[in-house]
Amino acid sequence: MLASALWILLMGFFGGQIARRLGAPPLVGMILVGILLGPQVADVISPGVLEAADNLRIVAVTIILMKAGLGLDRQKLAQQGTVALRLGFLPAATEAVAVALIAMWLFNFDFFTGLLLGCVIGAESPAVIVPGMLRLKSAGWGVTKGIPDAILTGSALSDVLLLLVFSLLLNFLGQGVETVTLPSGITLTALQLLPFQIVLEIILGLLIGYLAARLIVSLLTEQNWTRNAVQDVLIAAGTALFLVIFAEAWSYYSGYLAAMAMGFFLIELDTPLARRLRGGFDVLWTVAEIVLFVLLGATIQLQVLGNVLLPGLLLLTISLLVGRSIGWYFSTLGSNWNWREKLFLLPGNMAKATVQAAIGGIPLAQGIEGGETILALAALSILTTAPIGAWATQVFAPQLLEKGEVDPTKVTVAGRPVFLAAVDTSALATEVLSKVADLARRSDGEAIVLHIDNMGHEQATKRLREQTNQLLSDIRHEFMTLSGSVPEEIVRVAQARRVSDIVMGKRGHQAWEEVLVGSVSQAVLESSPIPVILVESRAVQQV
Repeated sequence: MLASALWILLMGFFGGQIARRLGAPPLVGMILVGILLGPQVADVISPGVLEAADNLRIVAVTIILMKAGLGLDRQKLAQQGTVALRLGFLPAATEAVAVALIAMWLFNFDFFTGLLLGCVIGAESPAVIVPGMLRLKSAGWGVTKGIPDAILTGSALSDVLLLLVFSLLLNFLGQGVETVTLPSGITLTALQLLPFQIVLEIILGLLIGYLAARLIVSLLTEQNWTRNAVQDVLIAAGTALFLVIFAEAWSYYSGYLAAMAMGFFLIELDTPLARRLRGGFDVLWTVAEIVLFVLLGATIQLQVLGNVLLPGLLLLTISLLVGRSIGWYFSTLGSNWNWREKLFLLPGNMAKATVQAAIGGIPLAQGIEGGETILALAALSILTTAPIGAWATQVFAPQLLEKGEVDPTKVTVAGRPVFLAAVDTSALATEVLSKVADLARRSDGEAIVLHIDNMGHEQATKRLREQTNQLLSDIRHEFMTLSGSVPEEIVRVAQARRVSDIVMGKRGHQAWEEVLVGSVSQAVLESSPIPVILVESRAVQQV
Protein backbone atom coordinates (compact mmCIF):
# COMPACT_ATOMS: atom_id res chain seq x y z
CA MET A 1 0.00 0.00 0.00
CA LEU A 2 2.91 2.34 0.68
CA ALA A 3 4.27 1.77 -2.83
CA SER A 4 0.79 2.41 -4.24
CA ALA A 5 0.59 5.69 -2.34
CA LEU A 6 3.92 6.79 -3.82
CA TRP A 7 2.80 5.88 -7.34
CA ILE A 8 -0.47 7.77 -6.89
CA LEU A 9 0.99 10.94 -5.37
CA LEU A 10 4.17 11.31 -7.44
CA MET A 11 2.89 10.11 -10.80
CA GLY A 12 -0.42 11.92 -10.27
CA PHE A 13 1.37 15.19 -9.50
CA PHE A 14 3.67 15.04 -12.52
CA GLY A 15 0.86 13.83 -14.78
CA GLY A 16 -1.22 16.83 -13.73
CA GLN A 17 1.68 19.24 -14.28
CA ILE A 18 2.40 17.83 -17.73
CA ALA A 19 -1.26 18.28 -18.66
CA ARG A 20 -1.20 21.86 -17.34
CA ARG A 21 1.91 22.72 -19.36
CA LEU A 22 0.22 21.34 -22.46
CA GLY A 23 -2.75 23.64 -21.86
CA ALA A 24 -5.13 20.99 -20.46
CA PRO A 25 -6.63 20.87 -16.94
CA PRO A 26 -4.38 18.99 -14.47
CA LEU A 27 -7.19 16.56 -13.66
CA VAL A 28 -6.93 15.19 -17.22
CA GLY A 29 -3.35 14.14 -16.58
CA MET A 30 -4.27 12.69 -13.20
CA ILE A 31 -7.11 10.61 -14.67
CA LEU A 32 -4.83 9.30 -17.44
CA VAL A 33 -2.20 8.40 -14.85
CA GLY A 34 -4.88 6.51 -12.92
CA ILE A 35 -5.82 4.54 -16.05
CA LEU A 36 -2.15 3.68 -16.66
CA LEU A 37 -1.51 2.67 -13.05
CA GLY A 38 -4.82 0.80 -12.69
CA PRO A 39 -5.59 -2.90 -13.10
CA GLN A 40 -6.33 -2.55 -16.82
CA VAL A 41 -2.78 -1.46 -17.77
CA ALA A 42 0.21 -1.53 -15.38
CA ASP A 43 -1.71 -2.87 -12.35
CA VAL A 44 0.64 -1.33 -9.77
CA ILE A 45 -2.03 -0.07 -7.35
CA SER A 46 -2.67 -2.61 -4.61
CA PRO A 47 -6.17 -4.14 -4.31
CA GLY A 48 -6.42 -2.73 -0.79
CA VAL A 49 -6.09 0.82 -2.06
CA LEU A 50 -8.65 0.21 -4.80
CA GLU A 51 -11.06 -1.25 -2.24
CA ALA A 52 -10.61 1.89 -0.14
CA ALA A 53 -11.19 4.16 -3.16
CA ASP A 54 -14.79 4.97 -2.20
CA ASN A 55 -13.76 6.04 1.31
CA LEU A 56 -10.86 8.10 0.00
CA ARG A 57 -13.24 9.81 -2.43
CA ILE A 58 -15.51 10.72 0.47
CA VAL A 59 -12.57 12.36 2.26
CA ALA A 60 -11.58 14.30 -0.87
CA VAL A 61 -15.13 15.49 -1.56
CA THR A 62 -15.52 16.58 2.08
CA ILE A 63 -12.37 18.69 1.79
CA ILE A 64 -13.49 20.37 -1.41
CA LEU A 65 -16.96 21.09 0.01
CA MET A 66 -15.40 22.73 3.05
CA LYS A 67 -13.31 24.85 0.68
CA ALA A 68 -16.51 25.78 -1.13
CA GLY A 69 -18.30 26.74 2.07
CA LEU A 70 -15.36 28.82 3.27
CA GLY A 71 -15.48 30.70 -0.05
CA LEU A 72 -19.18 31.53 -0.22
CA ASP A 73 -20.33 35.14 0.03
CA ARG A 74 -23.67 35.66 1.79
CA GLN A 75 -24.16 39.16 0.41
CA LYS A 76 -23.67 38.01 -3.19
CA LEU A 77 -26.08 35.10 -2.69
CA ALA A 78 -28.70 37.39 -1.17
CA GLN A 79 -28.25 39.76 -4.12
CA GLN A 80 -29.22 36.96 -6.54
CA GLY A 81 -32.46 36.11 -4.73
CA THR A 82 -33.72 32.67 -5.78
CA VAL A 83 -31.23 32.11 -8.62
CA ALA A 84 -28.96 29.83 -6.57
CA LEU A 85 -31.96 27.89 -5.26
CA ARG A 86 -33.37 27.41 -8.75
CA LEU A 87 -29.94 26.37 -10.04
CA GLY A 88 -29.99 23.69 -7.37
CA PHE A 89 -33.15 22.04 -8.72
CA LEU A 90 -34.16 22.96 -12.24
CA PRO A 91 -31.08 22.12 -14.39
CA ALA A 92 -30.55 18.78 -12.61
CA ALA A 93 -34.23 17.84 -12.89
CA THR A 94 -34.61 18.80 -16.56
CA GLU A 95 -31.38 17.01 -17.52
CA ALA A 96 -32.39 13.85 -15.62
CA VAL A 97 -35.76 13.75 -17.39
CA ALA A 98 -34.10 14.39 -20.76
CA VAL A 99 -31.65 11.53 -20.13
CA ALA A 100 -34.55 9.23 -19.24
CA LEU A 101 -36.43 9.99 -22.45
CA ILE A 102 -33.34 9.66 -24.65
CA ALA A 103 -32.32 6.39 -22.95
CA MET A 104 -35.78 4.95 -23.72
CA TRP A 105 -35.07 5.68 -27.39
CA LEU A 106 -31.37 4.68 -27.62
CA PHE A 107 -31.10 1.82 -25.11
CA ASN A 108 -34.70 0.57 -24.80
CA PHE A 109 -34.82 1.43 -21.10
CA ASP A 110 -38.13 1.80 -19.32
CA PHE A 111 -38.79 5.29 -17.93
CA PHE A 112 -37.76 4.57 -14.33
CA THR A 113 -34.48 2.89 -15.34
CA GLY A 114 -33.83 5.83 -17.65
CA LEU A 115 -34.54 8.21 -14.78
CA LEU A 116 -32.11 6.24 -12.61
CA LEU A 117 -29.51 6.84 -15.33
CA GLY A 118 -30.55 10.51 -15.40
CA CYS A 119 -29.80 10.84 -11.68
CA VAL A 120 -26.32 9.44 -12.28
CA ILE A 121 -25.58 11.59 -15.33
CA GLY A 122 -27.26 14.78 -14.11
CA ALA A 123 -25.30 15.12 -10.85
CA GLU A 124 -22.62 17.82 -10.88
CA SER A 125 -19.06 17.24 -9.71
CA PRO A 126 -17.95 19.31 -6.70
CA ALA A 127 -14.38 18.08 -7.28
CA VAL A 128 -14.31 19.90 -10.64
CA ILE A 129 -16.76 22.76 -10.16
CA VAL A 130 -15.64 23.94 -6.71
CA PRO A 131 -11.94 24.54 -7.48
CA GLY A 132 -12.93 26.06 -10.82
CA MET A 133 -15.30 28.55 -9.22
CA LEU A 134 -12.84 29.37 -6.44
CA ARG A 135 -10.18 30.14 -9.05
CA LEU A 136 -12.62 32.49 -10.76
CA LYS A 137 -13.33 34.21 -7.45
CA SER A 138 -9.61 34.58 -6.81
CA ALA A 139 -9.25 36.28 -10.20
CA GLY A 140 -12.43 38.36 -9.78
CA TRP A 141 -14.44 36.94 -12.71
CA GLY A 142 -18.19 37.22 -12.14
CA VAL A 143 -17.86 38.19 -8.48
CA THR A 144 -19.81 41.45 -8.78
CA LYS A 145 -23.05 39.55 -9.46
CA GLY A 146 -22.07 36.55 -7.34
CA ILE A 147 -22.09 34.12 -10.28
CA PRO A 148 -19.46 31.71 -8.87
CA ASP A 149 -21.29 31.68 -5.52
CA ALA A 150 -24.61 30.89 -7.19
CA ILE A 151 -23.04 28.02 -9.16
CA LEU A 152 -21.35 26.62 -6.04
CA THR A 153 -24.56 26.65 -4.00
CA GLY A 154 -26.71 25.33 -6.84
CA SER A 155 -24.27 22.49 -7.47
CA ALA A 156 -24.45 21.31 -3.86
CA LEU A 157 -28.26 21.46 -3.75
CA SER A 158 -28.65 19.62 -7.08
CA ASP A 159 -26.58 16.71 -5.82
CA VAL A 160 -28.81 16.46 -2.74
CA LEU A 161 -31.89 16.24 -4.98
CA LEU A 162 -30.50 13.66 -7.42
CA LEU A 163 -28.99 11.42 -4.75
CA LEU A 164 -32.34 11.29 -2.98
CA VAL A 165 -34.22 10.38 -6.16
CA PHE A 166 -31.49 7.86 -7.04
CA SER A 167 -31.95 6.07 -3.70
CA LEU A 168 -35.71 5.99 -4.15
CA LEU A 169 -35.46 4.58 -7.68
CA LEU A 170 -32.97 1.90 -6.59
CA ASN A 171 -35.44 0.71 -3.99
CA PHE A 172 -38.32 0.85 -6.47
CA LEU A 173 -36.52 -1.05 -9.23
CA GLY A 174 -34.97 -3.58 -6.89
CA GLN A 175 -37.72 -4.32 -4.37
CA GLY A 176 -40.83 -2.40 -5.35
CA VAL A 177 -42.43 0.67 -3.84
CA GLU A 178 -42.39 0.94 -0.05
CA THR A 179 -45.20 2.67 1.77
CA VAL A 180 -45.11 4.68 4.98
CA THR A 181 -48.05 5.02 7.36
CA LEU A 182 -48.20 8.33 9.18
CA PRO A 183 -49.47 8.63 12.79
CA SER A 184 -52.73 10.03 11.40
CA GLY A 185 -53.32 6.77 9.55
CA ILE A 186 -52.57 8.19 6.10
CA THR A 187 -50.47 5.89 3.92
CA LEU A 188 -48.00 7.46 1.50
CA THR A 189 -45.61 5.92 -0.99
CA ALA A 190 -41.92 6.80 -0.97
CA LEU A 191 -42.51 8.78 -4.16
CA GLN A 192 -45.15 10.90 -2.45
CA LEU A 193 -42.84 11.48 0.51
CA LEU A 194 -39.92 12.54 -1.68
CA PRO A 195 -40.62 16.35 -1.67
CA PHE A 196 -40.92 16.33 2.13
CA GLN A 197 -37.73 14.28 2.44
CA ILE A 198 -35.79 16.71 0.24
CA VAL A 199 -36.93 19.73 2.27
CA LEU A 200 -36.13 17.91 5.53
CA GLU A 201 -32.62 16.96 4.40
CA ILE A 202 -31.85 20.51 3.30
CA ILE A 203 -33.20 22.16 6.46
CA LEU A 204 -31.49 19.71 8.80
CA GLY A 205 -28.29 19.88 6.77
CA LEU A 206 -28.17 23.67 7.15
CA LEU A 207 -29.06 23.50 10.84
CA ILE A 208 -26.47 20.83 11.65
CA GLY A 209 -23.85 22.75 9.66
CA TYR A 210 -24.60 25.87 11.71
CA LEU A 211 -24.38 24.00 15.02
CA ALA A 212 -21.09 22.41 13.94
CA ALA A 213 -19.70 25.85 13.06
CA ARG A 214 -20.74 27.17 16.48
CA LEU A 215 -18.96 24.21 18.10
CA ILE A 216 -15.78 24.85 16.10
CA VAL A 217 -15.74 28.54 17.05
CA SER A 218 -16.30 27.65 20.71
CA LEU A 219 -13.49 25.09 20.77
CA LEU A 220 -10.90 26.92 18.70
CA THR A 221 -11.52 30.58 19.51
CA GLU A 222 -13.41 30.92 22.77
CA GLN A 223 -11.86 28.00 24.70
CA ASN A 224 -8.49 27.84 22.85
CA TRP A 225 -8.20 24.08 22.68
CA THR A 226 -5.68 24.30 19.85
CA ARG A 227 -2.24 25.90 19.68
CA ASN A 228 -1.66 26.46 15.96
CA ALA A 229 -3.33 26.57 12.55
CA VAL A 230 -2.53 22.91 11.83
CA GLN A 231 -4.52 21.80 14.85
CA ASP A 232 -7.36 24.15 13.85
CA VAL A 233 -7.57 22.50 10.42
CA LEU A 234 -7.37 19.02 11.97
CA ILE A 235 -10.38 19.67 14.21
CA ALA A 236 -12.40 21.36 11.46
CA ALA A 237 -11.66 18.65 8.89
CA GLY A 238 -12.45 15.88 11.36
CA THR A 239 -15.76 17.51 12.23
CA ALA A 240 -16.74 17.93 8.57
CA LEU A 241 -15.86 14.32 7.81
CA PHE A 242 -17.92 13.17 10.80
CA LEU A 243 -20.95 15.07 9.48
CA VAL A 244 -20.63 13.28 6.12
CA ILE A 245 -20.09 9.81 7.61
CA PHE A 246 -22.84 10.14 10.24
CA ALA A 247 -25.34 11.06 7.51
CA GLU A 248 -24.92 7.54 6.08
CA ALA A 249 -26.19 6.07 9.35
CA TRP A 250 -28.77 8.78 10.13
CA SER A 251 -30.09 9.66 6.69
CA TYR A 252 -32.41 12.50 7.67
CA TYR A 253 -29.98 15.22 6.58
CA SER A 254 -27.49 15.78 3.77
CA GLY A 255 -23.97 15.27 5.08
CA TYR A 256 -22.34 17.00 2.11
CA LEU A 257 -24.62 20.02 2.48
CA ALA A 258 -23.89 20.12 6.24
CA ALA A 259 -20.13 20.18 5.59
CA MET A 260 -20.47 22.98 3.07
CA ALA A 261 -22.82 24.91 5.37
CA MET A 262 -20.34 24.58 8.24
CA GLY A 263 -17.69 26.36 6.20
CA PHE A 264 -20.18 29.06 5.17
CA PHE A 265 -21.30 29.75 8.76
CA LEU A 266 -17.69 29.86 9.98
CA ILE A 267 -17.19 32.95 7.81
CA GLU A 268 -20.20 34.61 9.42
CA LEU A 269 -19.26 33.63 12.98
CA ASP A 270 -15.48 34.14 12.99
CA THR A 271 -13.86 35.55 9.84
CA PRO A 272 -10.22 35.39 11.10
CA LEU A 273 -10.68 31.71 11.98
CA ALA A 274 -12.24 31.02 8.59
CA ARG A 275 -9.27 32.67 6.89
CA ARG A 276 -6.81 30.43 8.78
CA LEU A 277 -8.85 27.34 7.97
CA ARG A 278 -9.08 28.29 4.29
CA GLY A 279 -5.30 28.19 3.94
CA GLY A 280 -5.15 24.80 5.65
CA PHE A 281 -7.84 23.29 3.44
CA ASP A 282 -5.99 24.61 0.39
CA VAL A 283 -3.03 22.46 1.46
CA LEU A 284 -5.24 19.42 2.13
CA TRP A 285 -6.85 19.75 -1.30
CA THR A 286 -3.44 19.72 -2.99
CA VAL A 287 -3.06 16.11 -1.86
CA ALA A 288 -6.73 15.09 -1.97
CA GLU A 289 -7.12 16.26 -5.57
CA ILE A 290 -4.37 13.93 -6.76
CA VAL A 291 -5.76 10.94 -4.85
CA LEU A 292 -9.32 11.59 -6.03
CA PHE A 293 -8.64 11.80 -9.77
CA VAL A 294 -5.95 9.14 -9.97
CA LEU A 295 -8.23 6.63 -8.24
CA LEU A 296 -11.05 7.80 -10.48
CA GLY A 297 -8.98 6.88 -13.52
CA ALA A 298 -7.96 3.57 -11.97
CA THR A 299 -11.58 2.47 -11.47
CA ILE A 300 -12.89 3.40 -14.93
CA GLN A 301 -13.82 0.28 -16.93
CA LEU A 302 -12.52 1.08 -20.41
CA GLN A 303 -13.70 -2.16 -21.97
CA VAL A 304 -17.38 -1.38 -21.39
CA LEU A 305 -17.17 1.92 -23.26
CA GLY A 306 -16.90 0.50 -26.76
CA ASN A 307 -20.50 -0.64 -27.18
CA VAL A 308 -22.03 2.59 -25.89
CA LEU A 309 -19.51 5.17 -27.15
CA LEU A 310 -21.43 6.76 -30.04
CA PRO A 311 -24.98 6.54 -28.61
CA GLY A 312 -23.55 7.61 -25.25
CA LEU A 313 -21.98 10.73 -26.73
CA LEU A 314 -25.29 11.51 -28.45
CA LEU A 315 -27.17 11.12 -25.17
CA LEU A 316 -24.74 13.34 -23.26
CA THR A 317 -24.81 16.05 -25.93
CA ILE A 318 -28.58 16.25 -26.28
CA SER A 319 -29.27 16.07 -22.54
CA LEU A 320 -26.73 18.80 -21.86
CA LEU A 321 -27.55 21.20 -24.68
CA VAL A 322 -31.34 20.71 -24.52
CA GLY A 323 -32.34 19.28 -21.15
CA ARG A 324 -29.99 21.22 -18.89
CA SER A 325 -30.24 24.39 -20.96
CA ILE A 326 -33.99 24.53 -20.29
CA GLY A 327 -33.24 24.40 -16.57
CA TRP A 328 -30.59 27.09 -16.87
CA TYR A 329 -33.02 29.35 -18.72
CA PHE A 330 -35.73 29.15 -16.06
CA SER A 331 -33.19 29.34 -13.24
CA THR A 332 -31.88 32.72 -14.40
CA LEU A 333 -35.23 34.10 -15.54
CA GLY A 334 -35.79 37.53 -13.98
CA SER A 335 -32.19 37.81 -12.75
CA ASN A 336 -29.74 40.60 -13.56
CA TRP A 337 -27.51 38.22 -15.55
CA ASN A 338 -26.96 39.18 -19.17
CA TRP A 339 -26.97 36.65 -21.99
CA ARG A 340 -23.18 36.18 -21.87
CA GLU A 341 -23.29 35.36 -18.17
CA LYS A 342 -26.14 32.92 -18.72
CA LEU A 343 -24.16 31.29 -21.52
CA PHE A 344 -21.28 30.76 -19.08
CA LEU A 345 -23.39 28.17 -17.27
CA LEU A 346 -22.70 25.77 -20.15
CA PRO A 347 -18.99 25.34 -19.37
CA GLY A 348 -19.21 26.39 -15.72
CA ASN A 349 -21.91 23.96 -14.63
CA MET A 350 -21.47 20.91 -16.87
CA ALA A 351 -18.68 18.84 -15.26
CA LYS A 352 -19.45 15.35 -13.97
CA ALA A 353 -16.93 13.21 -12.08
CA THR A 354 -17.22 12.63 -8.35
CA VAL A 355 -20.84 11.56 -7.97
CA GLN A 356 -20.71 9.45 -11.12
CA ALA A 357 -17.64 7.65 -9.79
CA ALA A 358 -19.33 7.05 -6.45
CA ILE A 359 -22.74 5.75 -7.59
CA GLY A 360 -22.26 4.71 -11.24
CA GLY A 361 -21.58 1.07 -10.35
CA ILE A 362 -24.33 0.63 -7.75
CA PRO A 363 -27.14 -0.37 -10.16
CA LEU A 364 -24.93 -3.10 -11.65
CA ALA A 365 -23.93 -4.33 -8.18
CA GLN A 366 -27.59 -4.57 -7.16
CA GLY A 367 -28.58 -6.47 -10.28
CA ILE A 368 -30.62 -3.69 -11.90
CA GLU A 369 -31.29 -4.47 -15.56
CA GLY A 370 -29.12 -2.18 -17.72
CA GLY A 371 -26.65 -1.66 -14.86
CA GLU A 372 -23.64 -2.33 -17.07
CA THR A 373 -24.79 0.31 -19.54
CA ILE A 374 -25.36 2.79 -16.71
CA LEU A 375 -21.80 2.19 -15.46
CA ALA A 376 -20.36 2.66 -18.95
CA LEU A 377 -22.28 5.90 -19.50
CA ALA A 378 -21.18 7.19 -16.09
CA ALA A 379 -17.54 6.56 -17.06
CA LEU A 380 -18.08 8.22 -20.44
CA SER A 381 -19.59 11.30 -18.81
CA ILE A 382 -16.52 11.58 -16.58
CA LEU A 383 -14.03 11.25 -19.43
CA THR A 384 -15.81 13.86 -21.57
CA THR A 385 -17.44 16.50 -19.37
CA ALA A 386 -14.86 16.72 -16.54
CA PRO A 387 -11.85 17.76 -18.64
CA ILE A 388 -13.93 19.84 -21.07
CA GLY A 389 -15.75 21.62 -18.24
CA ALA A 390 -12.57 22.32 -16.27
CA TRP A 391 -10.80 23.67 -19.35
CA ALA A 392 -13.72 25.67 -20.75
CA THR A 393 -14.48 27.31 -17.40
CA GLN A 394 -11.08 28.99 -17.26
CA VAL A 395 -10.93 29.75 -21.00
CA PHE A 396 -14.38 31.31 -21.44
CA ALA A 397 -14.67 33.15 -18.12
CA PRO A 398 -12.69 36.18 -19.41
CA GLN A 399 -14.85 36.28 -22.55
CA LEU A 400 -18.26 35.88 -20.88
CA LEU A 401 -17.92 37.34 -17.37
CA GLU A 402 -17.11 40.77 -16.05
CA LYS A 403 -14.15 41.21 -13.74
CA GLY A 404 -14.87 42.64 -10.32
CA GLU A 405 -13.01 43.37 -7.12
CA VAL A 406 -11.63 40.33 -5.29
CA ASP A 407 -12.66 39.97 -1.64
CA PRO A 408 -9.69 38.33 0.14
CA THR A 409 -11.86 37.56 3.20
CA LYS A 410 -13.98 35.13 1.15
CA VAL A 411 -11.37 33.31 -0.92
CA THR A 412 -7.66 32.68 -1.04
CA VAL A 413 -5.99 35.02 -3.52
CA ALA A 414 -3.90 32.87 -5.82
CA GLY A 415 -0.20 33.32 -6.34
CA ARG A 416 2.79 34.34 -4.23
CA PRO A 417 3.44 38.04 -3.58
CA VAL A 418 6.31 39.54 -5.55
CA PHE A 419 8.21 42.53 -4.13
CA LEU A 420 10.19 44.93 -6.33
CA ALA A 421 13.31 46.33 -4.60
CA ALA A 422 14.48 49.47 -6.39
CA VAL A 423 18.10 50.03 -5.28
CA ASP A 424 21.11 52.13 -6.12
CA THR A 425 24.72 51.70 -5.02
CA SER A 426 24.39 53.77 -1.83
CA ALA A 427 24.46 52.37 1.71
CA LEU A 428 20.66 52.59 1.79
CA ALA A 429 20.51 49.56 -0.53
CA THR A 430 21.25 47.33 2.46
CA GLU A 431 18.16 48.63 4.28
CA VAL A 432 15.97 48.15 1.21
CA LEU A 433 17.20 44.60 0.55
CA SER A 434 16.81 43.66 4.22
CA LYS A 435 13.24 44.95 4.24
CA VAL A 436 12.37 43.02 1.06
CA ALA A 437 13.91 39.86 2.51
CA ASP A 438 11.81 40.23 5.66
CA LEU A 439 8.58 40.80 3.69
CA ALA A 440 9.25 37.83 1.39
CA ARG A 441 10.02 35.48 4.29
CA ARG A 442 6.85 36.44 6.14
CA SER A 443 4.60 35.91 3.11
CA ASP A 444 6.49 33.12 1.29
CA GLY A 445 7.00 35.61 -1.51
CA GLU A 446 9.57 36.36 -4.20
CA ALA A 447 11.69 39.40 -5.02
CA ILE A 448 12.83 41.36 -8.06
CA VAL A 449 15.85 43.62 -7.44
CA LEU A 450 16.00 46.49 -9.95
CA HIS A 451 19.04 48.72 -10.42
CA ILE A 452 18.98 51.58 -12.93
CA ASP A 453 22.55 52.20 -14.14
CA ASN A 454 22.91 55.07 -16.60
CA MET A 455 26.62 55.63 -15.97
CA GLY A 456 28.05 52.18 -16.71
CA HIS A 457 29.43 51.56 -13.21
CA GLU A 458 30.12 47.87 -13.71
CA GLN A 459 32.11 47.31 -10.51
CA ALA A 460 29.51 48.99 -8.31
CA THR A 461 26.77 46.99 -9.99
CA LYS A 462 28.74 43.78 -9.46
CA ARG A 463 29.09 44.54 -5.72
CA LEU A 464 25.35 45.28 -5.53
CA ARG A 465 24.57 41.95 -7.20
CA GLU A 466 26.81 40.11 -4.70
CA GLN A 467 25.14 41.92 -1.81
CA THR A 468 21.73 40.93 -3.19
CA ASN A 469 22.71 37.27 -3.42
CA GLN A 470 23.96 37.38 0.15
CA LEU A 471 20.95 39.09 1.75
CA LEU A 472 18.36 37.19 -0.34
CA SER A 473 20.12 33.83 -0.37
CA ASP A 474 17.02 31.99 0.92
CA ILE A 475 14.55 33.98 -1.19
CA ARG A 476 13.66 33.26 -4.83
CA HIS A 477 14.87 36.45 -6.51
CA GLU A 478 15.91 38.02 -9.80
CA PHE A 479 18.46 40.81 -10.30
CA MET A 480 17.77 43.27 -13.14
CA THR A 481 19.97 46.06 -14.48
CA LEU A 482 18.38 48.60 -16.83
CA SER A 483 19.01 52.11 -18.07
CA GLY A 484 16.65 55.03 -18.56
CA SER A 485 14.53 57.36 -16.48
CA VAL A 486 14.66 55.94 -12.95
CA PRO A 487 11.05 56.63 -11.83
CA GLU A 488 9.55 55.60 -15.17
CA GLU A 489 11.52 52.34 -15.32
CA ILE A 490 10.59 51.42 -11.74
CA VAL A 491 6.87 51.90 -12.40
CA ARG A 492 7.04 50.19 -15.80
CA VAL A 493 8.76 47.07 -14.45
CA ALA A 494 6.43 46.94 -11.44
CA GLN A 495 3.36 46.98 -13.67
CA ALA A 496 4.77 44.58 -16.26
CA ARG A 497 5.76 42.03 -13.60
CA ARG A 498 2.59 42.57 -11.55
CA VAL A 499 4.40 43.02 -8.26
CA SER A 500 2.48 43.45 -5.02
CA ASP A 501 4.67 46.25 -3.57
CA ILE A 502 7.55 48.52 -4.57
CA VAL A 503 10.25 48.91 -1.90
CA MET A 504 12.73 51.75 -2.28
CA GLY A 505 14.87 54.12 -0.25
CA LYS A 506 13.99 57.57 1.01
CA ARG A 507 16.75 60.16 1.11
CA GLY A 508 17.25 63.27 3.24
CA HIS A 509 20.75 64.70 3.28
CA GLN A 510 19.92 67.93 5.18
CA ALA A 511 17.89 68.36 8.37
CA TRP A 512 15.13 70.26 6.55
CA GLU A 513 14.90 67.45 3.98
CA GLU A 514 13.72 64.93 6.56
CA VAL A 515 10.15 66.10 6.03
CA LEU A 516 10.43 65.76 2.28
CA VAL A 517 10.61 62.74 0.03
CA GLY A 518 13.47 62.42 -2.47
CA SER A 519 12.73 63.39 -6.04
CA VAL A 520 12.83 59.81 -7.35
CA SER A 521 10.67 58.52 -4.51
CA GLN A 522 8.21 61.35 -4.97
CA ALA A 523 7.94 60.69 -8.70
CA VAL A 524 7.26 56.98 -8.11
CA LEU A 525 4.67 57.77 -5.44
CA GLU A 526 2.81 60.14 -7.77
CA SER A 527 2.76 57.82 -10.78
CA SER A 528 2.59 54.28 -9.37
CA PRO A 529 -0.79 52.50 -8.97
CA ILE A 530 1.07 49.89 -6.90
CA PRO A 531 1.70 50.42 -3.14
CA VAL A 532 5.13 51.87 -2.34
CA ILE A 533 7.11 51.13 0.84
CA LEU A 534 9.73 53.77 1.65
CA VAL A 535 12.73 52.68 3.68
CA GLU A 536 15.24 54.78 5.57
CA SER A 537 17.87 53.88 8.08
CA ARG A 538 15.71 54.65 11.11
CA ALA A 539 12.07 54.03 10.07
CA VAL A 540 9.77 52.46 7.53
CA GLN A 541 6.84 54.26 6.00
CA GLN A 542 4.17 52.62 3.80
CA VAL A 543 2.11 54.77 1.44
